[in-house]
Amino acid sequence: MKLDFIPLDKLYVDKANMRYGRKAPDVGDILPSIRKRGILQTLVIRPGAEGRFGILAGARRFHAGEIVAGERSSEDETLPEPYVFPCAILEDGDDAAAVEASLIENMARLDPDEVTRWESFVRLVKEGRSPEEIADTFALPVLAVRRTLALGNLLPRVRDLYAREKIDAQTVRQLTLASKSKQKEWLALWDAPDTHCPIGWQLRGWLLGGQAISAHHALFDIEASGLALVADLFAEQRFVTDAEAFWTAQNAAIEARRVAYLEAGWSGVEIVGPSERYQGWEQVKTPKRKGGRVYIDVRASGEVVLHEGYLSAKEAARAERIERGELPEAELLKVVRPEVSGPMQTYIDLHRHAAVRAALLSRPKVALRLMVAHAIAGSHLWRVEAEPQQARSDAIAESVETCRGEALFDAKRRRMLAVLGFDPEAPTICGGHGEHGVVGVFLVLLDLPDSKVMDVIAVLMGETLAAGSVAVEAVGGEMGVRIAEWWQTDDAFLELVRDREVLTCIVADVAGTTVADANAGETGKTLRRIVADHLAGARGRAKVEHWVPRWMAFPPAAYTARGGVGTLKARAKVEAALAAHAPEPLPEPQPLAA
Repeated sequence: MKLDFIPLDKLYVDKANMRYGRKAPDVGDILPSIRKRGILQTLVIRPGAEGRFGILAGARRFHAGEIVAGERSSEDETLPEPYVFPCAILEDGDDAAAVEASLIENMARLDPDEVTRWESFVRLVKEGRSPEEIADTFALPVLAVRRTLALGNLLPRVRDLYAREKIDAQTVRQLTLASKSKQKEWLALWDAPDTHCPIGWQLRGWLLGGQAISAHHALFDIEASGLALVADLFAEQRFVTDAEAFWTAQNAAIEARRVAYLEAGWSGVEIVGPSERYQGWEQVKTPKRKGGRVYIDVRASGEVVLHEGYLSAKEAARAERIERGELPEAELLKVVRPEVSGPMQTYIDLHRHAAVRAALLSRPKVALRLMVAHAIAGSHLWRVEAEPQQARSDAIAESVETCRGEALFDAKRRRMLAVLGFDPEAPTICGGHGEHGVVGVFLVLLDLPDSKVMDVIAVLMGETLAAGSVAVEAVGGEMGVRIAEWWQTDDAFLELVRDREVLTCIVADVAGTTVADANAGETGKTLRRIVADHLAGARGRAKVEHWVPRWMAFPPAAYTARGGVGTLKARAKVEAALAAHAPEPLPEPQPLAA
């Protein structure tokens, strides 16, 4: 490596530079210093074609120098000397060293995003560097390098969505679990405007068939079990792909633990199933010699928590009185073998289940309340989630939060939360409240009249209705929803209308075709102002009330023949379903014979 001063016109950003091909970086933090003192720190470069040099490290200083050089030439056109940069010149052909130089410099300054870092690490691997060597070079854990390289398992479009901040890091990490075909399936959901696309932690459940069970929750030897596993390359976790097979093995292991505890002398062992909740706050720590029990807390996630040595507060108080001699030792809980074995308990549970669900057939009101309780509190068989209402900008989020429909729904939700005895400030009814789970909610619903239960159902269904779905179109059309009663044009809507052809059509809708034709050549900003003025009755324009864009009406319509309107696609599916369910036309009556 040698040092030299290289003119501006002989330099360019090399392809090995991790900032190559991206928009010019922000140099506002270093520009004042370079204006005053010039470039003090060397650029790392290597020889290129035609006597020029590619910049491997120092692209930000280079762009700042370009700005300063331009400023000086505009101020004094007689400057004889070209603007020069102090440079350290690498030997020709050392591509791996070039990439390392770029990464070391940039990682020490502005943290690159994971996709950019992945692209650079891949170039190093292609140049012969191992993950361990890359980790040593950048003082990173080997695992961190492997996690970054794991992004290579993602389809290019997924990486592009992440690089453009369309999806977050958590979503990318879940997608590392997915095969290429599963990623394509997810991208199809992302592109479909009328379907819900899972992201974040919801995505893990979608990838694993609805239940994400971590392999480390297994009480049995999962390696020897033969269960198929999929690895999360970012979080070092593995998940089972067959939940039913997992629970078969897990329940057998739980039963073995129960028997072992009893044989070890514990007074009793209680299994708290996934649909129940361990009431730890009601328990008092009690040793085995005083009659303490073991509680096996089995959770829907597959996790099993063992609580050794506990009694209820009442039972613990009795044990204390026995120890003080206030009660005879005969009162102490004796170690006894349970009356019912595990297989017998399964037999009992299944027959009682069969009897209860048959009885529900004649008690639809009870069944309805039980179903609502499950939808609210959930169980290991029920998983109902509230629509997250994720907006792609703060302006959209604010528009939705302040609209009349959202305000009315939120007020009703608060009233229903109070009716159910929940915290009125809770964000949703869905998701479970209270300490008694499904049973607690079910008992509350049994005491409510049908009208109140139906009010709860309406709010619960509204919370869990997927935005942009075909269901929204079907329900809105069936009820004859008039959007003008719930929505009015705001700045967020107008700012999102960018298509000139569509804008011209909207002007014609609001102001008439004469105004639209007269302003056909105007800018989008002017067209939006015309629409806003008519809707507000401002600047001398006639006020237009109750206007609704065609896309938002029930049924929706388009402004052009180009397609790409999600609500129209949803409407087409509704109409197809209506046609399939339409009754067969009656046959034409035949004339009577003469």
